[in-house]
Amino acid sequence: MKLDCQRREIMPHVEIKCFPGRTEEQKQICAEKLTEVVAETLGCRISSVSIAIREIAEEDWKTEVWDREIVPAGENLYKKPGYSYE
Repeated sequence: MKLDCQRREIMPHVEIKCFPGRTEEQKQICAEKLTEVVAETLGCRISSVSIAIREIAEEDWKTEVWDREIVPAGENLYKKPGYSYE
């Protein structure tokens, strides 16, 4: 795979995890708005941004998201949730 001077444009990827129940239209609008903010804030092209939205069942949230991602994120978690499992 050849990566040349365009390498700096191969970023960023954002993954949103949420409970099921949002419509496809809501997810599309969220992705579009988030793409604009990410591109403007991080100084990259809109075409360089990718957004994934993954639905996680409420009963799986603690083990799949809280324990595996939120707790270990530490100082990399720039926006902490307003809830806790402790």
